[in-house]
Amino acid sequence: MKAAVIGAGAIGGYLAAILAEAGHEVVLCVRTPFDELRLEEAGETRVVEATIAAAPSDLPKPHVPADLVVVATKAQDTESARPWLEALVGPATLVLIAQNGVDHAERLDGFGVEGRIVPSIVYVAAERVSPGRIVHHSNSRLIVPAGDAGDEIARFFSGTKLNLELQPDFLTASWRKLLSNVVANPVTALTMRRMDVFQDEAVQQLGIGLLREAVAAGRAAGAKFEDDEVEATLKLYDRVNSSSGSSMLYDRLAGRPLEHEYLTGAVVRAGERHGVPTPLNRAILALVGAIEATPLRLV
Repeated sequence: MKAAVIGAGAIGGYLAAILAEAGHEVVLCVRTPFDELRLEEAGETRVVEATIAAAPSDLPKPHVPADLVVVATKAQDTESARPWLEALVGPATLVLIAQNGVDHAERLDGFGVEGRIVPSIVYVAAERVSPGRIVHHSNSRLIVPAGDAGDEIARFFSGTKLNLELQPDFLTASWRKLLSNVVANPVTALTMRRMDVFQDEAVQQLGIGLLREAVAAGRAAGAKFEDDEVEATLKLYDRVNSSSGSSMLYDRLAGRPLEHEYLTGAVVRAGERHGVPTPLNRAILALVGAIEATPLRLV
């Protein structure tokens, strides 16, 4: 099948590698071209069989329209995917949104996308260390809504190491992923530390407070959380490689825009809509917004 991945960051590069592993013809749509895509995992490096395209005019003609298009830009960069979508998507194309947050499909409102839009939840700890070089640290899991479109997405990744799950309650699952992001991402970005930061007792207590607010906001928005949701989320951090970071930390180190408005901002906005106080998350949102506006100086 013909697959295209828009965005050559950690998630885009990793999913392109998985699709190539499944035997599909893959084109990776990038801003700045590079010679080849390399994936490093378990101490080994392999070159991914994928065509690199830096502009829609570079797309191989057999790829237009594509059978599957993966939108793997950061949420705040969704607009940059528009020309690629216009070139790649036909009525039968599946458009998989592989971004953080809880409002995936709404980001393509006004794009005039003909194909079927499928939101997803990505659990992949990967890092883009340089253009075309992706390091996979841990996890290889993708969640999509149960249904016909989800079944089709599953077939694209069949036979690969990616664990694809069909989720009947996608709203709750997307909020559950937001819980894991709403603490790890801003805390690592603010402290400039990797996941080992959560071994500090004071940071753990801050995380608990942030999660309690997010759980309350998510429940008000319709998520069906368990009673032990906060504890379960913190246990996830215990299983993560302490030397790995978060996408927001990697973005800050690289001087790229941060994703806080789609993570912490989603919690704050849900709280505002439903009358749920979120003072800790509101403070974190202000702090991350402030560091994004300040160039990082490494000494």
